[in-house]
Formats: sequence, C-alpha cells, structure tokens
Amino acid sequence: MGRADIRRDAARGVVAAMAMTGFRRLSVGLGLLEETPPEVMAEQAKVLRPVLERVPERLRGEAVELGHWLYGAAGGAVYGALVRPRLRGRWVGPAYGLAIWAAFETGLVPLLGLEHTEERKIVSRLLVAADHILYGVIVAGESVD
Repeated sequence: MGRADIRRDAARGVVAAMAMTGFRRLSVGLGLLEETPPEVMAEQAKVLRPVLERVPERLRGEAVELGHWLYGAAGGAVYGALVRPRLRGRWVGPAYGLAIWAAFETGLVPLLGLEHTEERKIVSRLLVAADHILYGVIVAGESVD
C-alpha cells in the first residue's frame, strides 16, 4: 500500500463523510433526526470545548463539519489499510460503516461522556445506522485504477 492508495482511501472517506452530512441534513430538515452525532459531540464533549472555543462562534458549525470530514478521512485510510483487496466484497463496506457506528455508540459515547440517551427514537438510530452504511458503501467503492 503506497501513499497514493492512502490518499485515495482518505479522499473516499472525506467524500463519504460529506454524503453523510447531506443525508443527515435531509433527515434533520424532515424532522426525523433531532441532532447529528457531530453536533452532539460539539455540544457535550468536554475535551472538544477548548478547541472549539478558539474558533470564532460564527464558524463553529463549519469547524465541527470539518472535524467530521477529517474523521471520515481517517476512517477511509483505516479501511484501505485493514481490508485487503481480495477480501473486499459488496458487504464489506456497509459492514465497516456499521462497525464505525457501533464503535461510536459503545466506545466514544461513554468515553467522551456524551448524554446519548437511550430514549432516542428508533427512527433516529436507524437513520444514523443508514448513513454509516452509506459511508461504508462509498469508502469501499470500486477503484478507478
């Protein structure tokens, strides 16, 4: 795996995170999702406060989104490093996306002390799972090489 591969996989991760953003904006706009996970993290994660306080208030939403895209880039690069080409099948990308969601729910939420209530609607949980499946599909996309 060379640098070009890492850059390509990271770029896929950015595009996938951008697609998630579009999916989430639609979900929020339709009233199906109250807040996106990056918004919840920005509001509740104490570790992020010092970073966000350095950003002018009018640009904090953009900073949060940029952070999500960078996280997406890292996830894309990790996918490329972990999943060998011969193991890639139609199900691997969506499964990877769901694994990232599960890691967020079971790892980052408690680690960051997020008030990720269990009373969150099932529709909200399904939408967030669906956007992570979308992420995985895009990250695992066929190579144009």
